[in-house]
Amino acid sequence: MIKRELYLEQLRPFIDKPLIKVLTGIRRSGKSAILMMLQDELTQRGISGDNIVYINFESMEYSEIDDAKSLYSFVKSKIMNELKYYILLDEIQEVKGWEKAINSMLVDFKADIYITGSNSKLLSSELATYIAGRYIEINVTPLSFKENLDFKKILTGTDITDVQKEFIRFLRLGGFPIIHTADYSPEDAYKIIKDIYASAILRDIVQRNRIRNIELLERIVKYVFENIGNMFSAKKVADYFKNQQRKVDIETVYNYLDALEGAFIIYRVPRYDLRGKEVLKTNEKYFLGDQGLKYAVMGYKDRDISGILENIVYLELKRKGYQVYVGKFDDKEIDFVAEKKEQKVYVQVAYKLSEESTVAREFGVLLGIRDHYPKYVVTMEDFWQDNIEGVKHKNLAEFLLMDEY
Repeated sequence: MIKRELYLEQLRPFIDKPLIKVLTGIRRSGKSAILMMLQDELTQRGISGDNIVYINFESMEYSEIDDAKSLYSFVKSKIMNELKYYILLDEIQEVKGWEKAINSMLVDFKADIYITGSNSKLLSSELATYIAGRYIEINVTPLSFKENLDFKKILTGTDITDVQKEFIRFLRLGGFPIIHTADYSPEDAYKIIKDIYASAILRDIVQRNRIRNIELLERIVKYVFENIGNMFSAKKVADYFKNQQRKVDIETVYNYLDALEGAFIIYRVPRYDLRGKEVLKTNEKYFLGDQGLKYAVMGYKDRDISGILENIVYLELKRKGYQVYVGKFDDKEIDFVAEKKEQKVYVQVAYKLSEESTVAREFGVLLGIRDHYPKYVVTMEDFWQDNIEGVKHKNLAEFLLMDEY
């Protein structure tokens, strides 16, 4: 296995702390592998394998553990001594009422607990009050560009010399770890990603939310995929279907978007008014959990590049721990305003800076913001080096590989 230090670094400070560690993220983003890496690390720290309980609830081996009582009984049967036990539970949402079992383990056992789940609603149920205030959540996304390069280097045994070539491949294929463990063709990679998507739609959306109108769900998915990087609302989606002589209730659109967000297929990014210093409640943007999803479902088109570039930057800001907004500055839009503790960064994303009007537009909106925080225009250009009055230009691949902004 190729270590994903980004997430292990987030887990290490909480090992042996009295908090439940919760890894959430889209299916096949690598949560199970991270749990196994953690298991290896615990072993290297001298923890006996007898004191590590690992259960993958997607395995037939544990199919009979399907409710809180059977989960608690199984773990209890593994407790053989007075030492601390490390309990690793993969895809916990398959167990009905799992929160009660986890709560009892915290009370009854000397335990350090780690769980994963493929739904963001994992911790929002009424039952989650059992563990309220006693967990930390880490969102796992598919590979970043830097992780992609690390995978390629380890897989081939050679240093990467053409970073731009690798970025184009990453842009087109996305970051699901499985497609970077071998040299798949785009066609084969898209087939794998489409299977991941189908599994997430069926198991994490249709079954979990008891959705009956699957055809409408898929139409809404395609609308969102076609509008990556554009602002829209549930009403606008409903109006779109109305214009096609198909009546769709706005509440249904909200529910379906919420379900897609819950399965990490999409992320909702609210707008933030920089003048009024408030989050706006209308016309959000939506981005995908991985850019490969769009190409696998809709086919690859070069003309979709602008929204996909924004998608890649959004996910990178999210990985780095920022709270991300779409900025509103008077009548202008800033692609991203990202905040983390006392830090803030502004980012404009464009394909090329080939015309003076594009330069004026992308730099101009950032030049109007008079504060000391970093400001970037990020594009595919690799020769354009100008900075304008403190607003920096970065090639996108270079921007993604930066440790700090």
